[in-house]
Amino acid sequence: MCQGRKVQRSARSFSGGAGGSGKMDAMRDVEIDGDMIRLGQFLKLADLTDTGGEGKILIASGDVTVNGEVDTRRGRQLHRGDVVRVFQNEARVA
Repeated sequence: MCQGRKVQRSARSFSGGAGGSGKMDAMRDVEIDGDMIRLGQFLKLADLTDTGGEGKILIASGDVTVNGEVDTRRGRQLHRGDVVRVFQNEARVA
């Protein structure tokens, strides 16, 4: 129950990130070491979530897209050029 409230707070903070106008924040490139990174790890590295637990909930609830498609696999492998979106925030694997 407590985790659900945390996700709701995060949803408000993400959606309000562009002044509440509904516009998407500018995409930023996030450098990774190696050729790939798992989706759950990338969410935290890119500051798209505060904690790994929050990322797990967001992924499972379908609030995360990879290259424009919802992906519910926390272990999904991301490679350079992949774009991850959580609410109004986007980050590209670089």
